Amino acid sequence: MNAPHHPLRGAALSLALVLVTALVLSCATVPTVPPGARSELAPTGKLRAAINFGNPVLAQKDPASGEPRGVSVDLARELGRRLGVPVELVIYDAAGKVFEALQTGAWDLAFLAIDPARAAEITFTAPYVVIEGTYLVPADSPLRTIQDVDRDGVRVAVGNKSAYDLYLTRTLKRAQLVRAPTSPGALDVFLRDKLEAAAGVKQPLLQFAKTHPNVRVMEGRFMVIEQAMGTPKGREAGARYLREFIEEMKASGFVARGLEKSGQGDATVAPRSTGR
Repeated sequence: MNAPHHPLRGAALSLALVLVTALVLSCATVPTVPPGARSELAPTGKLRAAINFGNPVLAQKDPASGEPRGVSVDLARELGRRLGVPVELVIYDAAGKVFEALQTGAWDLAFLAIDPARAAEITFTAPYVVIEGTYLVPADSPLRTIQDVDRDGVRVAVGNKSAYDLYLTRTLKRAQLVRAPTSPGALDVFLRDKLEAAAGVKQPLLQFAKTHPNVRVMEGRFMVIEQAMGTPKGREAGARYLREFIEEMKASGFVARGLEKSGQGDATVAPRSTGR
């Protein structure tokens, strides 16, 4: 004789199947993280990610909530999800300040432009976004080309220890750099002191020029800025995992979606790395 059917037992079995399926799917979609990588990237039990508001292509403050947003914030949270640890966003207003904070051990992960001076202390992934460095000049400036800027008597405002400050320090021979604490602050110095030029990331300079008709952004660029993820030197397992992670994030469209969602769709996703 057949046993009577129990609705509750059937519901319990269905729930169990749903939970098992969800567990299998979650295991399938989140690659296994080597224990060494997790302990190196989150040695305190949480992922401390340095976020630089000085580069609005990568991170911005939400105008409504004040919360950080942008592709670097998205990447930090996705990495934390995969590591299975909480994410603490450590906010800075300039890239130079992010680099300086390395000395105090304030962060485990940073989003910075690759530069030889930084690479001495940070292990970088391949770039995930490529942006251009160019100049802002007065609308009536006689400076017409990128090459025109490097001449005697030209003063160039830059954010202190930004990627373009580091680059121009090495490459300019005759022009004088005038450093401000932050990249937005460099634009204030440029206007206030009537400097001949300001250096910066192309997209923010174009936005600035829209509201300041007395200035213009030069055609061309003086450098390509390769934005990457980085972790302090000596964390080799963590660095290997970061390299794999960022390649997957580029290939899957995650980076492109993050840029688009934060209004930076004209930024360029870096090509796949062949071995950085």
